[in-house]
Amino acid sequence: MPPDAYGDRAARAEELGYDSVWMSETQHDPFVGLTAAALKTERVAVRTGLAVVFARNPMTTAMLANDLQLVSKGRFALGIGSQLQTHITKRFSMPWSKPAPRMREYILALRAIWKCFATDGRIRFRGEFYRHTVMSPFFNPGPNPYGEPPILVAGVGPMMTQLAGELADGFLAHIISTRRLLEDVTIPALREAREGAGKSMDGFELHATPIVATGNTEEELSAAVRQAKESIAYYASIPSYAPVLELEGLGGLKDELYRLAGAGRAAEMVDAIDDHILETFAIVGEPKEAAAKIWERFGGLATSIAFFQAGDLPPEALQPLHEELRHLVRQPPL
Repeated sequence: MPPDAYGDRAARAEELGYDSVWMSETQHDPFVGLTAAALKTERVAVRTGLAVVFARNPMTTAMLANDLQLVSKGRFALGIGSQLQTHITKRFSMPWSKPAPRMREYILALRAIWKCFATDGRIRFRGEFYRHTVMSPFFNPGPNPYGEPPILVAGVGPMMTQLAGELADGFLAHIISTRRLLEDVTIPALREAREGAGKSMDGFELHATPIVATGNTEEELSAAVRQAKESIAYYASIPSYAPVLELEGLGGLKDELYRLAGAGRAAEMVDAIDDHILETFAIVGEPKEAAAKIWERFGGLATSIAFFQAGDLPPEALQPLHEELRHLVRQPPL
């Protein structure tokens, strides 16, 4: 939604007891929307989930994040991702190469720039992809009283996951992540990377954003299911997400979706998502049932949860789900 509407939406979410509001980089710039949200809230965290960093240079991103950390009084977290090559080169007209090494250097550059701000010192960052060697006092905002914002890295494959564990403060799991993927692949890779860097998993964030198809009436649930199938069909057709499908025994789905898309039959792609596939990658059911499924899938693994829906729903629409999930979280462990 546009930034002017997002500020009011975030304020309402805070009133209802939500812990955080997230904005992705789709039709609007998330930094603008989250600035509006920060100015109209006092408690909730404001986070990009995610910002496409390869569309910006590290200095631009560092200054945006530093300003949002200041405006939000320390409530900001920078969730970042690489996006697909086609979007970076053809939509943003920016260079693309070696996404994981480039992301590694990008994070190091962010840290170096923020250190320069914090110390009013010089910057001498020279890498393969980025160089930042000039910072005069006129352009240096100085120390941020709230410190550096956390960096959360999005990923699916092993290289980006390892990078997140080594250098970042948290990991943004993809919306089609399953419990099997997190338990068997993602978390072990994150833990190994952190141990290799001399760090533990204590304080490390793992954020999940499952596709949620819920509703208080049959009509609402049916519409949400259709949207969920459309989202799954889109992501499952992207080659880089194939390992997730293969792990769940659905390796043939990508080929079928790719064939339909190539034949100009995109409208039929959603029909390839049967109930089994839907339940594998989405959370489906009326609010109480959906909350139980979220808890079953992510309980004990994720440190935070957001509800992904393709439609523009007010926070009140998901409040029954929100309240039930809070109730489950408060239950003592078995």
